[in-house]
Amino acid sequence: MLFKRIMAITSVCSALFLGGCNDDNNQSSSSSSPQPKQLQPIIIQGALPVESESMAAKLDNVSIETIGGWKFWKGTYKSYPVIISKTRMGMSNSAAATAIAIQRYRPIAIINQGTSGGHDPVLHVFDIVLGKYTTNIGAFRTPKQPVGGGSDSLTWNEAFDVLPDDESDPEPIAIRKFEGDNDLLLAAYNAKVNYTKGQVVEGTIGSADVWNNELDRINFFHTRYGTSVEEMEAASVAQIAQQFNVPFLGIRILSNNITNNGAYDPATGEACQDYVLDVVEQYMKAKSQTN
Repeated sequence: MLFKRIMAITSVCSALFLGGCNDDNNQSSSSSSPQPKQLQPIIIQGALPVESESMAAKLDNVSIETIGGWKFWKGTYKSYPVIISKTRMGMSNSAAATAIAIQRYRPIAIINQGTSGGHDPVLHVFDIVLGKYTTNIGAFRTPKQPVGGGSDSLTWNEAFDVLPDDESDPEPIAIRKFEGDNDLLLAAYNAKVNYTKGQVVEGTIGSADVWNNELDRINFFHTRYGTSVEEMEAASVAQIAQQFNVPFLGIRILSNNITNNGAYDPATGEACQDYVLDVVEQYMKAKSQTN
């Protein structure tokens, strides 16, 4: 009887020992397998409900935070952390919303997207412009004119750089163009195959607190600044993102184009949001892969 009890105890100890070895092996195997990176959220901005709420409705695990006059939807898309930011219209609103978001959420990148008016006659409603460059078309120095000398906006050809390298220069006359992040542009190209409502092209996005309807003035911007479209937010977002060293890309869909009689279509806002979510998936997937 004693011998059997000893053998039983020995068998139990052996099983525990082997089980411990197997656990160690499993832990070792698990720890050596590639693990996805824990990513900071990407921020997608839209100025108006028509440019933001469709995306927000597609997020999972959503919570909403309102800071001042700016609204943020925090959630996940395809399991990736995403924050939708409704910046409201204009350069000041979008700059403030961007600074708040960077300080509060520490984003991996920012995409400013939405509708825009066409400057290039070869582009049509539902075409999408990827902001290889984004520039402020509302910062310039006008020529001197005496009282009674009149005003001619087509002579306002001296762009004013609001972020000069030399801050001691009282008159930094230059066209400042903010370049889109290469990794975001690559993701945008990878998502291009899924967009069938128009073409997707690189271009220059022009921003200002102005709605231009003068065709000669629009042609001036297209010729002088190389603008493809105009809107009211992207350049101010790019300016803040650069100072915080956060990757940035502007993406704009043409909702109208008066240079070729392209009439406004409100469905463009949702089309752009759908495309941008594809861009986000491509970008976050690439960033989550371990080397």
